[in-house]
Amino acid sequence: MKSDPGFYDYWPYHNRPKIKWPNGKKLAFWVAPNIEYYELNPPKNPNRAAWPQATPAVAGYSIRDYGNRVGHDRQMKLLDKYGIRGSISLSTALCDHHPEIISACKERNWEFFSHGIYNTRYTYGMSEMQERDMIKDAMETIYKHTGQKCAGYLAPALSHSELTLDLFAEVGTELFGNDGGFYTCDLFHDDQPTPIHLRSGKQFVSIPYSLEMNDTIAFVVNKMEPRRYGQILKDNFDRLYQEGEASGTIMCIPTHNYQVACPHRMKAYEAALDYITSHEDVWVTTGREIAEYFREHYYQAAINDIAEKQTSIQGAQ
Repeated sequence: MKSDPGFYDYWPYHNRPKIKWPNGKKLAFWVAPNIEYYELNPPKNPNRAAWPQATPAVAGYSIRDYGNRVGHDRQMKLLDKYGIRGSISLSTALCDHHPEIISACKERNWEFFSHGIYNTRYTYGMSEMQERDMIKDAMETIYKHTGQKCAGYLAPALSHSELTLDLFAEVGTELFGNDGGFYTCDLFHDDQPTPIHLRSGKQFVSIPYSLEMNDTIAFVVNKMEPRRYGQILKDNFDRLYQEGEASGTIMCIPTHNYQVACPHRMKAYEAALDYITSHEDVWVTTGREIAEYFREHYYQAAINDIAEKQTSIQGAQ
């Protein structure tokens, strides 16, 4: 049995090679709206139930439908106000169910990355070929409807296999060469980008996508009031902005339009966005741009530093 997932090496935060974001910015800031589609009666998965409620889960389904009907428009206008281009964690079935959402985001040059096809269909129990086909279907759908070569991945409902990252990178290369399939949001182990081990040897990056700043974790799991959520966003930013003086950091706010875009939660969210974007030395960007910049400027330096530190650790044992 593995003692860790094996996707990355231990790499102490202290004394890494310094990162400077474009124009000397201290912190890279991105917002990742999860724009999802849930089925009322999805195919059953023996490893995980799609709904915690009894079937039919009308209440669970309808609040998520609210996110696409109402919440998306509300959050999109707020991000427009602060000049933030969303990086959409997309359930690609949305391209067929709600093409008007895709069109509105495409007009704003938002990024689209893969969150699977439906958020009620999980990786658990799939064969390697089934998972590969699902990943390929989602990437091809994004390209068909947006013209974007999908770069990033967040597994549907965070469901993973040991081969997920390998398959995503390989399908990305098959479809789009080096422009496709080169970053993941599924690992929550760092505040800076890190290189990831793949069987193909492709340059592949994990970028921070914070579960702690995720609105569903805040509101549903941790039972926070909106003003408390707004405050932790500011506190998180303050620490990362301070540390970014020494080496560039990343802050991500993962959102859901049926959570943060409810009317009573928007005021606190807007206050946090206003606070973050009012600071100098913040690079307001997308997931793809962060991963591309790191691959081009810092990937090899990171690999070299990791190897040096691993050698040092082994020598001390």
